Amino acid sequence: MNRTFSLVLVLVLTSLLVGCSENDSEPVSEFAVDWRHAGGDHSQAKYSPLDQINAENFADLEVAWRWQSADLRLPDGVGYATADYRAVPLVVNGTMYVNSNHGVIAAIDPATGEELWLFDPESYRYGSPIQTNIMIRGIEYWTDGDIERIFVATLGKQLLSLDVATGQPDPNFGEDGFIDLSQNLGRLEFESNFITAGAAPIAIGNSLIVGSKIFDYGMYNRSPPGHVRAYDTYTGELKWRFNTIPQDGEYGNETWENDSWRTAGNTNVWTFMSADEEAGIVYLPTSTPTNDYWGGMRLGENLFAEALVALDVETGERLWHFQTVHHGLWDYDIGSSPNLVDIVVDGEPIKAVAQVSKTAFTYVFDRITGESVWPIEERPVAPSTVPGERAHPTQPFPTKPAPFDRQGVTEDDLIDFTPEIAAEAREIANNFVLGPIFTPPIVRGENDKLATFVVPGAGGGANFPGASVDPETGILYIPSATRPHGMSLIAPPEGTSDWPFVIQMERQVGPFGLPLLKPPYRRITAIDLNTGNHVWQIPFGMGPANHPMLEHLDLPPLGSVYDDVVAEGGILVTKTLLVSFLAQKDEIDPQAHGSILVALDKNTGETLAEVLVDQRLHGPPMSYMHEGRQYIAVAGGGRDNDDELLVFSLPD
Repeated sequence: MNRTFSLVLVLVLTSLLVGCSENDSEPVSEFAVDWRHAGGDHSQAKYSPLDQINAENFADLEVAWRWQSADLRLPDGVGYATADYRAVPLVVNGTMYVNSNHGVIAAIDPATGEELWLFDPESYRYGSPIQTNIMIRGIEYWTDGDIERIFVATLGKQLLSLDVATGQPDPNFGEDGFIDLSQNLGRLEFESNFITAGAAPIAIGNSLIVGSKIFDYGMYNRSPPGHVRAYDTYTGELKWRFNTIPQDGEYGNETWENDSWRTAGNTNVWTFMSADEEAGIVYLPTSTPTNDYWGGMRLGENLFAEALVALDVETGERLWHFQTVHHGLWDYDIGSSPNLVDIVVDGEPIKAVAQVSKTAFTYVFDRITGESVWPIEERPVAPSTVPGERAHPTQPFPTKPAPFDRQGVTEDDLIDFTPEIAAEAREIANNFVLGPIFTPPIVRGENDKLATFVVPGAGGGANFPGASVDPETGILYIPSATRPHGMSLIAPPEGTSDWPFVIQMERQVGPFGLPLLKPPYRRITAIDLNTGNHVWQIPFGMGPANHPMLEHLDLPPLGSVYDDVVAEGGILVTKTLLVSFLAQKDEIDPQAHGSILVALDKNTGETLAEVLVDQRLHGPPMSYMHEGRQYIAVAGGGRDNDDELLVFSLPD
C-alpha cells in the first residue's frame, strides 16, 4: 500500500520567468532560473548564470526559509536510521521538488517553503538496506513537452514515476507507478537486499536510465553485478540492460579470467550519470568489482570496472569506453559524475567530457568519439606480492592535465613542521610500504610492515561531489582530499567469507594526532580545459593549523582533514562566484555544530565572503531564481534527527 501524507491540489500558474539581475540587463532564460537536474543540467556542470548574489552582497545572505524533512514526521517505529541529508532539490517552472532520505517526495513553493504535496513510497517496508551512508541524494525531472514526471530510485529497490501536478504515481508506468529494481539484474539467485541506488536516475528522450549501489559487505563473493538498466519513461517497460560485467560472448568478457564474470559482483554506477541529449549519449562512471582490494578471484583487466563508458541512449549499445584503472585493488571507483563541456584546444573545437577520479587524475576525451584530448600513457607499476593476486603490469597516466591532488608517497612527503614532528613521522612511516600511486596493498605483517600507505586513499582524490565547470570559460573546478589509507590484507575470521583475504584499514596514523603527510589535505583546483593547465590551486579549510604543536608557527590554511569532507558538499559555479561550505568544527571550534557558507573568486580562489550557518550542511549547493529573486539551497542535518533543507536569499 502507498499513501500520501497530504495532498494539496494547488495549480501554480506561472508564466516564463524573464527576470533581470541587478547587474545585467540581459533577460534570464527559463532554464537559467530553474535547476532541473541534480547537476543543474545533464552536463553536470553545477553552473547557474545568475549573478544577483555576488561578491558585494554575499555576506548579507539570510535563511529565507527551511523545510524540515518529511522523514521527521514518520510514525514512531517506522523506517530506519539514515545518514546525513544530502539531497539536491530541483526547481522547475516555479515549483521545487525534493526527496527525503527515505524517498518521500515533496513539492514546495520555492519562495516560502510551503508544501504543495507530499508522497511517501513507503520504501522502508522493504527492510533496511545492507550498507552504510543510507540516503537518497537526488531525483530526476523529465518532460516530453506535455507530460511532466519526477523519477526517484528509492532505498527500497523501487523505481517510481510521479505526476508533478498531483504528486501521485503514474498508473501507466510499471505496476501502478512502481518498478522492482531487484529484478532484471541477471543474477536472480542473489539476495536483493544488497541492491539500492546511489544517485538519481537520468531521463533522456524516452529512456530512463538507472544505476545501482551494490555492496559486498556480506564478505562473500556473491554480490549481484551493478548492471545498468533503461526503462521506457512512459510505460516503465525494460528497454535495455548494459552489463558492466560483460557476459558470455560480449565485448570485454575475456578480461575476466577463469570465467570470473559468472560470480564477480558490483562494478556499479553509483554516482550521477551525465548525457549529451543532442548526440543521444549517456556517460556511465563505474566502480570497483568485488572484492575491492583482492582480485584473485577475478584476474584480468576486468572491463568495464573503474571506467567511463559511453552508451547510445536508445539502444544501450556501447559506443566507446576508457578504463581508468585496470584490475583495481585500491577501491578507486569513479565516484564522480562526468562533466560535459565544449572547449577549444589548439584552435580545434571539441565537444569534451572530463572525468575526475579518486586517482586525482582528470581524464579528458572527445565525448563523441572517445579519443583522448591529450595523450594517456600506459606506464609500468609495481607487482603485487599477495598470494593468488596478479596486479596489472601497467596503468594509464594522463599527460595532461597534471594531477589535482597528491599521488603516492616518499619520505620527502612526510610532515616536518618541527624536528620532533618530523622524527615521529619517520618512525611511524617505517611501519608502512611507501611508494608511487598504484603500489598494491600487502598482506599485513609482510616484511614487518603494517600496510601499504596508499595516496590518494579509497576516499581521497575526487569523490562524490565531483567537479563543476563554467561552460563560458571551460574552467573545471575540482574539490579534492588527500585522505590516505594504510591498506593491508588479512585472512577473514573463519566462516565469515569465501575470500582468502579481506581489507584492513589504518587511518590518520600521523604523529601527535596530526596527519602523516605534509599539507594541503583538502584542495580546490581550477583547470583550464582549453589548455590542460592548472589556473590555480588553494587549500580549502584551516585544517590542523591551530594544533598545540603548530599554533606558534602562525601557519596559513592547510586544508580540512576530516573524513566526511570527501563525500559531501561540492561547488556551485555562478556567473561571478564559486560557492561551497566548510564545517565550523573544522574552522572555529571542534564543538561547533554549524557550517560556513563560502564565496570564492573564480579567477584566483580567494575567499570573498562568508556566512555563518547554524546547521551542519551536507548536500551540494544549488541556485535558482523565483519571481525576480535569486536563492541558494543546501541540504543539511541528519545526525541529530534534524534533516532539513536551508534556502538562502538576500534581505528584502
